[in-house]
Amino acid sequence: MAQSSVVSSQARVRDDDSEFHYEHWTPRFNPWIIALTVTLATFMEALDSSIANVALPHIAGTVGASYDEATWVLTSYLVSNAIVLPISGWISNRVGRKRFYMTCVGLFTIASFLCGLAPSLTVLIVCRVIQGIGGGGLQPSERAILADTFAPERRSMAFSIYGMAVVIAPAIGPTIGGWITDNYTWRWIFFLNIPIGILSLMLTSRIVEDPPYLKQMRKRRTPVDGAGLGLLALAIASLQIMLDKGQEDDWFSSHFIVGCAMLAFVCFIAFLYRELTTDHPIIDLRLYTRRNFAMSQIVMVLIGAALYATTVMIPQFLQEILGYTATEAGLALSAGGLVLIILFPIVGFLGQKLDPRMMITFGFCLLTFGIWRISDLYLGITFWDAASWRVVMVLGMPFLFVPISVMSYVGIPQQKNNEVSGLTALARNIGGSLGISFISTMLVRRAQVHQEFLVAHVYGASARYATLHAGIQSALQNRGYSASDAASRAGAQIYSIMLQQARTLAYVDTVHVLVLMTACLIPVGYLMKKPRFRTRPVEPIE
Repeated sequence: MAQSSVVSSQARVRDDDSEFHYEHWTPRFNPWIIALTVTLATFMEALDSSIANVALPHIAGTVGASYDEATWVLTSYLVSNAIVLPISGWISNRVGRKRFYMTCVGLFTIASFLCGLAPSLTVLIVCRVIQGIGGGGLQPSERAILADTFAPERRSMAFSIYGMAVVIAPAIGPTIGGWITDNYTWRWIFFLNIPIGILSLMLTSRIVEDPPYLKQMRKRRTPVDGAGLGLLALAIASLQIMLDKGQEDDWFSSHFIVGCAMLAFVCFIAFLYRELTTDHPIIDLRLYTRRNFAMSQIVMVLIGAALYATTVMIPQFLQEILGYTATEAGLALSAGGLVLIILFPIVGFLGQKLDPRMMITFGFCLLTFGIWRISDLYLGITFWDAASWRVVMVLGMPFLFVPISVMSYVGIPQQKNNEVSGLTALARNIGGSLGISFISTMLVRRAQVHQEFLVAHVYGASARYATLHAGIQSALQNRGYSASDAASRAGAQIYSIMLQQARTLAYVDTVHVLVLMTACLIPVGYLMKKPRFRTRPVEPIE
C-alpha cells in the first residue's frame, strides 16, 4: 500500500500558447486512500451546509427567537465560509496545506460541538461563524491535494470522488436533518460531526503530506497584504448577506440591502486595484487571463446556481404546496443521490478517454432536459414523479463537474494549485447563492402576477365561480355546517385553491427561465481549449 515518497516524473502541460513544467510527486500512501481520507471531512462540511435548513423552526423555538432571526444561523455560516474560500490557497502556501487542512477540520469539529451546546441564538450564531471559517478551507484543500496527488491525465477519476461529496451531501442534508430533528433534537445535527471530525484528523495526520514544492514555498517569507485581505472579506461578506437576505427585505427597497450592495461594489473595485498594484497579492488575478481557468469559473458559477436552485425548489414545492414533511421531501432528492454514486466513477473513467469539451456539452444537454421535465409539475403529481425529476436532472451533473474540475487546472503553474482550488469553490458557492436568491425572488414575484390574474377571474358573477362555490357549500352543509358558515368556508377554500394555483404557476415560470439559461450554455465547453498532456522521461530531482 505504501509507496516511496519520491519524485517519479515530470510532465509538460500545454494550454493556449503557454507552457510550463509540473512536478509529478508520488506520496507514500496509495493515492486513492488519500482521496477517501480527505473526502471524509469535505462530505461532512458539504452536508452541514444544508442539514440545518429544515431545523430552523425547531432552533427558533428552543432559543426563543423568531424564524427570521433564526435564519442568521444559515447566513452567518455562509458569510464566514465564503470569506475563507478565496484566501485558503494563500494561507496553505504560508503555513503548509496539511497543517491548514487539519486546523480547519479541528476548528469545524470543535465549533460543531459548541453549536450543539449553544444556550442562545447569539452564541449559536457566533459558533456558526467559527464553524464556517473552519469549513471554508476543507473543499479547496481537498481539491488541491487531489490535484497534486494524481497526475493530470488521471485527475478525472479523483475529482469524481470529490464530486460525489460536494454534490450528494447538500442533496441528502435536508433528509438527514429532518429525520434527526423529527426523532431526536436539532442539537444532534451538530453533534453528528464530532466522530467524523475526529476520525478525519486521525487519518489525515498519518496519511496526508505536503509535496516538496509546498515545503519550499513555506520557507519564503512574504509580507501579508492586510489591506487586500480586509477589502476582500468586506466585499464577499456584503455580497453574501445581500444575496441571502435580499428577497426577505424586498431587495433594493431596503436601506440595509442597498448599503450591502454599495459596500460590496466599492470594496471589490478597491480590492481589484490593490491586487493589481501590490507586489504580494492575496489572490493572483493573472490566473483569469488563462482562457480555460476563466471559462471554468464562469461555468462553475452556473453549475452551482442550477444545482442549488433545484435542490431548494423541489422540496420547497413538495412541502409548501403539497404538504409533504421535511423527511418525505428530502427523500424525493435522495434517489438522485443514489444515481450519482453510480454515475460519478463511470464519468471519471470516461474523462480519461474523452474530450472534456464534448462531455461539458453533453452534460448541459442532459441538465437542460432534466430541468425541462420539472416544468410538468402540477398539484396532482406523485412522490415518484418528483423523485424522477431529480434522477433525470442529476444525470448531467457528473458530465459537468468532473471535466470542469480538470479543466480549471490546465495551464496553471503547480504552485498555484491551492489558489485555483479556493477560487473554484468560491465560484460554485457564489453561484449557489445566486441560484437560491433567483428562485426565491422569482417565486414570490411571479406568484403575485398570477394571483392578480386569477383574482380578476374569481368573482361572484362568474358562472364557474358560482358553480364551484355552490358545490363546496353544499358539501359542507352535508357535513353539518350552517348555510352561512358553509358559504363563508367555501369562499375561503376557493381563495386557498387560487393561492395554490398561483404558486404552482410561479414554479413553472421559474423552471422555464432555468431551462432557457442552461440551454444557452450547451456550446460553452467549446470556448475552452482542449488540454494536451505530454509526458517526458523520468528525471530524478536532487
